[in-house]
Amino acid sequence: MSMPLQRGISGVRVSDSSDDLRDSQMKDKTDKDDLIRGRSTTADSPHLTLRFPFAFLFTSNHNKHGGDNAFPAADPYTARTRHRLMLMFLKISLVLIVVFALAGSFWWTISISTSSRGHVYHNYRRLQEQLVSDLLDIEEISLGPNRWKDLDYCNIDDSENFVPCFNASENLALGYSNGDEIDRFCGPGSKQECLVLPPVKYRVPLRWPTGKDVIWLANVKITAQEVVSSGSITKRMMMMEDDQISFRSASLMSDEVEDYSHQIAQMIGIKNDNFIEAGVRTILDIGCGYGSFGAHLLSKQLLTMCIANYEASGSQVQLTLERGLPAMIGSFISKQLPYPSLSFDMLHCLRCGIDWDQKDGLLLVEVDRVLKPGGYFVWTSPLTNARSKENLKRWNFIHDFAESICWTILPQQDETVVWRKTIKTKCYSSRKPGVGPSVCTKGHDVESPYYRPLQMCIGGTRSRRWIPIEGRTRWPSRSNMNKTELSLYGLHPEVLGEDAENWKITVREYWSLLSPLIFSDHPKRPGDEDPSPPYNMLRNVLDMNAQYGGLNAALLEAKKSVWVMNVVPTAGPNHLPMILDRGLVGVLHDWCEPFPTYPRTYDLVHADNLLSLQTGQRRRSQCSLMAIFTEIDRLLRPEGWVIIRDTALLVEKARAMITQLKWEARVIEVESSSEQRLLICQKPLTKRQQSI
Repeated sequence: MSMPLQRGISGVRVSDSSDDLRDSQMKDKTDKDDLIRGRSTTADSPHLTLRFPFAFLFTSNHNKHGGDNAFPAADPYTARTRHRLMLMFLKISLVLIVVFALAGSFWWTISISTSSRGHVYHNYRRLQEQLVSDLLDIEEISLGPNRWKDLDYCNIDDSENFVPCFNASENLALGYSNGDEIDRFCGPGSKQECLVLPPVKYRVPLRWPTGKDVIWLANVKITAQEVVSSGSITKRMMMMEDDQISFRSASLMSDEVEDYSHQIAQMIGIKNDNFIEAGVRTILDIGCGYGSFGAHLLSKQLLTMCIANYEASGSQVQLTLERGLPAMIGSFISKQLPYPSLSFDMLHCLRCGIDWDQKDGLLLVEVDRVLKPGGYFVWTSPLTNARSKENLKRWNFIHDFAESICWTILPQQDETVVWRKTIKTKCYSSRKPGVGPSVCTKGHDVESPYYRPLQMCIGGTRSRRWIPIEGRTRWPSRSNMNKTELSLYGLHPEVLGEDAENWKITVREYWSLLSPLIFSDHPKRPGDEDPSPPYNMLRNVLDMNAQYGGLNAALLEAKKSVWVMNVVPTAGPNHLPMILDRGLVGVLHDWCEPFPTYPRTYDLVHADNLLSLQTGQRRRSQCSLMAIFTEIDRLLRPEGWVIIRDTALLVEKARAMITQLKWEARVIEVESSSEQRLLICQKPLTKRQQSI
């Protein structure tokens, strides 16, 4: 077998007389060539030198089986010696690192002042946690999309309209009863690790405002019997026609809703339903029917949030959202609502099915907690005109209890009663001893009541936000707070002003990106007026990390026909009181849990720096980003859009996850700055067809 030839040496043998001289010359030439090549490599790749500064510890001869002209094989003893030296070097390095770390910590301890020590330590820990988080993110991305398993579709019968955390049968098994079984309980297994399919005949909702009055029957789970048996004014407005459900605005039932609105305005003492004059902008509608009262109030510039219990079929919340109106699952049962104290200007209950006299008036205390000073509680029920002895007893209890919590009753009309909450905190201390619930202590009166148990004490009295609704700036100026108002939240006007300008630019950027895409997907039909896409294609917007509510405010200023659910994550700072005081709607939420709404709820889901926020939270709560993305998929309507703005690293991770969600590959990536990137993608309509 011929031996391998050394590079640069001829394979011709020389006569015996000159062998030694020729070998010596060739060896010198070879060593020189190798040295030159080594220097050239180092010069061409300086990053290798920086990346492997101790590479000489790992070098060895490559030709272990060379021929006559090859270098000799490495000595085993030399290799072992190098190995020992390498281990010794690593050990010494670790010892030095520990010594320097301890010395550095000691130096920091004796050098910084007592007043600044906590601040420096906090920043140091924050940077340290961010470094660990970034390293873990790099590790996950380096593994690629294969790190996440392919997601399957959920069982159709069990998940089509199911909302995690609301499972009455499981709650009964856990021992909940007396109505508490239908409340929200998020256990360890509440997250779904599958993709929810739309109904078989699902159709994209009609464009706004047509979609407010007509919805597709196949998109919601309701039977004809449930429509017929609907008893309230707003429910009776429904009419089922072929494959549609219509809510006729120009009908006698609509006139009945308008008359009802006039009646409430007269009881409050205002004319022409101008609730804005009375300081009313945001309304919490409890058991809202199917949203017709809130739909009517839209023309009055009032924003109505519908809340109702979870219902497997015939859901008030689901149909209200399908109409493009604000709604979420919520209940006055055993837990506080995820709103801070003093959140709404008015609470409304039109035969909402809640027994306000139960639990010794505890449910009315929760109404008082979320109602702003001077706000109104409107209750329409046959119980207010009680005739029987039992009903009269119940009515008297409610009447007396409302008085004990400093509510003033206005003149009653028919079955409707309106109370007004006091604007003076002194009212509570002026009550007779033992009358009514006491004022909450500082430990119980918090601004972040995330589904805490109901409390029999009056909240919000210590808040700097205790301002009568008439004393607040009227809408729409309320959304742009002045210096005095911002001081309540420790915020400088320049901060909010800069935030507002940034969101104006961002909204224009979003619209310029979305418009051609939506227009190409939905070309104008013959006879249609020219739309201004996506003016009519987006209605329900979910802002997963609302911060100050800047996106919502910018959309309103741009006159976009949308409403925004401003979500303040529990993992970050709580700006929800400020958002609500700006005349917007929102809610506290932990994104490691399912959001309290039905599948296929939102046309646009927006996540600005949410992944960065949840990445730090995830290390403590074991909440994976993939679980958040599957939740986004559940909330998003087919053909809905997702906008993610975050660091380039996390956006790249999001892009990898999108392939697992079976979303369409059409992705737009725009570099918005040196530190952040923008990712826009769309959920397809044909998921069911893809799965078959």
